[in-house]
Amino acid sequence: MTDAALLEVTDLSTHFFTRAGVVKAVDGVSFSLRRGEVMGLVGESGSGKSVTGFSIIGLIDPPGRVAGGSVKLEGRELTGLLQDELRALRGKTVSMVFQDPLMTLNPVLTIGEQIRLALEAHRKITATEARRRAIEGLAQVRIPDPEATVDFYPHQLSGGMRQRVAIAIALLHGPKLIICDEPTTALDVSIQAEILAEMKELVAELGTALIWISHDLATVASIAQHVAVMRLGKIVEEGPMLDVLTRPQHPYTRALLDALPSRTEPGTYLLRGEVPDAAPPPRLTAAKAEPAGDEAAPYFVLDDVSKRFETRTGSLRALAEKLGLAKPAVSVLAVDSVSLTVPRGEALGLVGESGSGKSTLGRMAAGIYAPSAGTVRLSGQPVMSTGETPRKLTTRVQTIFQDPFASLDPRMRIGDSISEGPRAHGLVDRAQTDAYVRDWLGAVGLDPAVAGRYPHQFSGGQRQRVAIARALAMQPDLVICDEPVASLDVSIQAQILNLLMRLRSELGLTLIFISHDLSVVRHLCERVAVMYRGRIVEEGPAAEVYDRPRHDYTKRLLAAVPVLPAAAS
Repeated sequence: MTDAALLEVTDLSTHFFTRAGVVKAVDGVSFSLRRGEVMGLVGESGSGKSVTGFSIIGLIDPPGRVAGGSVKLEGRELTGLLQDELRALRGKTVSMVFQDPLMTLNPVLTIGEQIRLALEAHRKITATEARRRAIEGLAQVRIPDPEATVDFYPHQLSGGMRQRVAIAIALLHGPKLIICDEPTTALDVSIQAEILAEMKELVAELGTALIWISHDLATVASIAQHVAVMRLGKIVEEGPMLDVLTRPQHPYTRALLDALPSRTEPGTYLLRGEVPDAAPPPRLTAAKAEPAGDEAAPYFVLDDVSKRFETRTGSLRALAEKLGLAKPAVSVLAVDSVSLTVPRGEALGLVGESGSGKSTLGRMAAGIYAPSAGTVRLSGQPVMSTGETPRKLTTRVQTIFQDPFASLDPRMRIGDSISEGPRAHGLVDRAQTDAYVRDWLGAVGLDPAVAGRYPHQFSGGQRQRVAIARALAMQPDLVICDEPVASLDVSIQAQILNLLMRLRSELGLTLIFISHDLSVVRHLCERVAVMYRGRIVEEGPAAEVYDRPRHDYTKRLLAAVPVLPAAAS
C-alpha cells in the first residue's frame, strides 16, 4: 500500500448468514486508490463487486455484515463506525451512484427539492441558496436548461438525464471518493459516452477518486486507469488497464474477453458462451391452424407503417379543449412511414437510441400494436385484422422481450407458461403437453426436470432461455427479439447469442433483432436498419453500414461505442 493512497482496502470480507449457510460474497479483497484515480471493478453478477462497493460505504444490511478486514479513507477506519458516523460521511466525503436512478430518486419530489434535501443533510442552507446550488449542480453535469429542469419530477426526464441528476447529487459536497455501481448499463451508447466523458472531466477537475463497478469491459477501458477483476468474492487479477485488458494473465479474465462479440468473427459461436448442451428442437408434427400464405410474395413486409399514440380524452375534457380552457391532448408520432422487407431466413438488426421508435416498430411487426397507417404482411397475409378492435391473426410471429421476469407470470410454473399458447392454438393436445414442454426445455439447454419451477427460481440467463422456449413452442417462422440480452453478463449474453444462432440454423428462423448494443447486432445480423426519430435513416448489409456509414446519425452512434484496446500480439 502506498502512503499517497486515499482509500486502502485490506483483506475485506463480507458474509451473508443464511439458513443454507454462510455466503462469502466478499472474501479477502485488498486494493488501494489514490486521489484523482479511476479504478474499474469488473466481474459478472454474483462476483461480489457491488457488495464490495456497499461494504466500503457501510450499506450492508442483515443478514449480511462485514466479517473482517479494514477500509481506511485518508487513514480513518470506516469499518465498525456507528450509523450516525457513517451518515455524516455519506454524500459529503463518500458518494454513490446506483444503476437505476428512478429507484433512488423520489418520484413525488421535484429535482430541486431532492437536491435541497441532500444539501440540508450536511449543512444549513436557505431555500434561495439551495435552488441556486441545484441549478449550478445540474449545469455541472451538462443538463440543458437547468433553470427549468430543477422544477421537473424524475418521470419527466429521460434515463440519461435522470442518471445525470444522480451524479449531480453525488457531487454536491465535493466528495473525495465516488462509487459508481453500473451507472450506464441500461443507457444508449451515445448517452453512455457523454456520461463517461463528463465523469472523466469532473474527476480530473475535482481530484475525486472514482470506483467504476461494471460488467462491461469496454466501458471500463474507456474510463479507468486501473482495473481489478473479481470472481466468487475474490480479486483474481489486478493492474493497469492496458496490462489487464490486453495481456490478461488469469484464465477468467481471458474468458470474459473471449465472450465479447467484438473479439469474435461475426456469425461464429462466442468462445466463452459455449453452445448449450442441448437436445435438438422437437419435430413439429402439429398442423398450423392457418394458411401458409402466398409463398411467391415477399416474405415479411412492413409497408409504409406509422404509429401515433393519442391521449384519450373524455367528453368533459373535449368540451374544455373546445372552449379553450384546456390544452389539446398531446399525440406522439412514434413511427413515421417506415417500410422494410425481410427475406426468409435473414437476421435483421434494428438499432437506435431510446425513443427512436425501434421497439414500437417491433411490436407492430409482432402484431402487438396495430399500425395507425400502413400494413404488416407475412407471406402476403396480414398480421393483424383491421377495424375498431384489431387483433393478431397469426401465431407465426412471436416475440422475445427484454425482461423475462416481467413477461413471465410469477405465479405460473414455467412448464405451464410454455404450454399455454400451443394448447390454446391447437398446436399440441393435452396428452402430448408434458413431452412437448420437456422437448423445448431441452432444446434451449435447460434440464426438462425444471418444468415445475417458478420464474423466481431461475437466474436471469435461465429465465431468458425459458422465454425463448415459450416463443419457439408456438412454432413461429419469424421471431422479434426486443433487447433480449440487455443487462446480461457477457458470458450469459454469449450463451444466449450462441443459442439463438444454433436454433436459427436448426429451425430456419427469421429474426428481427432490436438492440442498442451495436456490437451484438454486428455479430448476429447480416443486415442492419438504423432508426432515428421514428424513421429508418440508413439500411444495408451490416459490414457496409458499420465500416462505411453514410448518415451522420449512424456515424455518431458508431463513434460512441466504447472500444477495448487492441489485444497484445
